[in-house]
Amino acid sequence: MRPSRRALIATALAAPLAACVQEIGERPLRGADTHPAGYPTVEAVNHFGALISKRTDGRLRLQNYAGGQLGEEKDTLEITVFGGLDINRVNLAPLNPIEPLTLVPSLPFLFQSTDHMRRALDGAPGRTILNSLERHGLIGLAFYDSGERSFYNTRGPIRTPADMRGLKLRVQTSNLYIAMVQALGASPIPMSYGEVFQALVQGVIDGAENNWPSYQDSRHFEVARFYSVTRHVMAPEVLVASARTWAKLSPSDREIIRDAATESVPFMRRLWEAREASARQAMIDAGVEVVDGLDRSAFEAAMAPVWDRFITSPAQTALVNQIRGMV
Repeated sequence: MRPSRRALIATALAAPLAACVQEIGERPLRGADTHPAGYPTVEAVNHFGALISKRTDGRLRLQNYAGGQLGEEKDTLEITVFGGLDINRVNLAPLNPIEPLTLVPSLPFLFQSTDHMRRALDGAPGRTILNSLERHGLIGLAFYDSGERSFYNTRGPIRTPADMRGLKLRVQTSNLYIAMVQALGASPIPMSYGEVFQALVQGVIDGAENNWPSYQDSRHFEVARFYSVTRHVMAPEVLVASARTWAKLSPSDREIIRDAATESVPFMRRLWEAREASARQAMIDAGVEVVDGLDRSAFEAAMAPVWDRFITSPAQTALVNQIRGMV
């Protein structure tokens, strides 16, 4: 019988107490991912686990709980910090209140392209952000893609910020996303992801924003038929380890885990690119009106007060400038 979510969480929370008796290697490393089985990040974490197992002859192995079995990301992050989870794949959003440097890759219209984002996060800026997590009980291992987010709505094409005036748009419960939508002239409506489809049907909201696969999988395209490729946010996912677990590992095991995490990145990106391309084509085939080739300059100009509000430290400013210099 499959264990209940409550039992899984209880097991994860009990792990720090059991760790004094059961060392790493005597039990599998425990991992979590809120995405469902088969999703590119889940497959990448499983690939990461397979590499670790192969390189330690099975001494280290990973048991990955996908599909949100252990709760929302803010919950699993807390469990990871306390050592109940060893490995965790999360979006940067729940890390924003914890570590200010994680706000930088979440800035709207920071990255000019997916290539720009990848070069920045694979390079020195990414290492700076990953290293900043250690003081919060987390070891940053690697970044995964989370796609290019764009706006879609029920009313009509968005080609300039003026087209957004008066639109009620669902956003994540994030002060940064709320400020972004307000700066573009629309009304942000914070709402859980599962409520969006019905809200679109009932006219409670006029639209939302997300990447191509999520737009397809959520069936939002059935109601919101206008998809404008603004690519306003390219905030990544991040793979982390518990610092408590890390402290128990030998230097050679840490090197194996870091190398496996790095090698899982191109694996994830290949899966993501294929999934993104198939979702986009499916939406075109379904008759969605795609507005592409937008002049982003007007959108970017509207972000100045948003950046000023959230980028408040010299360290953040230096990181922004470093990333912008990599275009």
